[in-house]
Amino acid sequence: MAILARIGGCTLLLALAISSAQSQDPVYTTHMEVVRGKPYVMVMVNDRGPFRFLVDTGTGGQAIVTMELADQLQLPLVGDTRITDPSRQGEKRADTVFIDKLSIGGADFIAVEAVRHKLYGDDGECQGVLGFKLFEDYLLTLDYPNQRLTLASGALVPDHENTVLPFQMPDGVPVARLRIGDLQVDALFDSGGTGLSIPEQIASQLKFSSEPVDFGNGESLSSRFLIKAGILGSDVQVGQYTFAQPFVEVNTAFPQVNFGSCPMQNFSFTFDQVNLLMRLEASQRVLHLATTPTKPRLQNAPQLKPPAPDLVPIG
Repeated sequence: MAILARIGGCTLLLALAISSAQSQDPVYTTHMEVVRGKPYVMVMVNDRGPFRFLVDTGTGGQAIVTMELADQLQLPLVGDTRITDPSRQGEKRADTVFIDKLSIGGADFIAVEAVRHKLYGDDGECQGVLGFKLFEDYLLTLDYPNQRLTLASGALVPDHENTVLPFQMPDGVPVARLRIGDLQVDALFDSGGTGLSIPEQIASQLKFSSEPVDFGNGESLSSRFLIKAGILGSDVQVGQYTFAQPFVEVNTAFPQVNFGSCPMQNFSFTFDQVNLLMRLEASQRVLHLATTPTKPRLQNAPQLKPPAPDLVPIG
């Protein structure tokens, strides 16, 4: 009798342990290749692939697929949308296609609508883009140092803005406050962007230790425009982290600071879209940002009129 009771107890404990494990929400992890600062993952589309997609927190829709991939997979057209970039200029119509299932590291996204569109510059080396809104039901972690993307459930907890910062999503993309010298500004945290880019209007209020000089050309649908770059005479602070007198780009195209892939790759970023919080963790408190390794390629020029509500912003 005593032996039977002990076995029964062990069986009960084992059953409880299994039940507890099964009740935990799964965590999905996949390798994230970082090329010239930008994060890429392999994606299955309707159980076919894998295909290489850029993870772009600066794209506000669910996804973009190249015309070639959409045609190859015979993705059905379901409508169209208007696309633009943060400059709000050069908006254009693009078809939207329907994806039954899009899979990343074992996580399945059902009934995804994707923009069918050409990708430009370095982004043309992949078959699609994963937009920020695709991950709205998950904690999305882009761990640059360990080259890993993780999807999990849960919520971030504020910590007086040391490593956890509030953000807004005015266009379906994360915009948070940072400090440049004594100036507080809004910045788009854009994994599909390049360097730390500052609008000309804000740059005119800052001191530079190395005055901005011609750096490259931005491209729009109708024109090309000059981009300058230099070294700031002040620091940039994000939460408890400081970029000491970083290299920055100065442009006339975007209306707000763009915190792109080059500064982002110092961190492991976690985004909580439900609570509008993001956590950034780095191995050092003081960081350095050197020259952007690739020249910026902006697809649209600026405009002053406000955006239409149905625009899908493309970072």
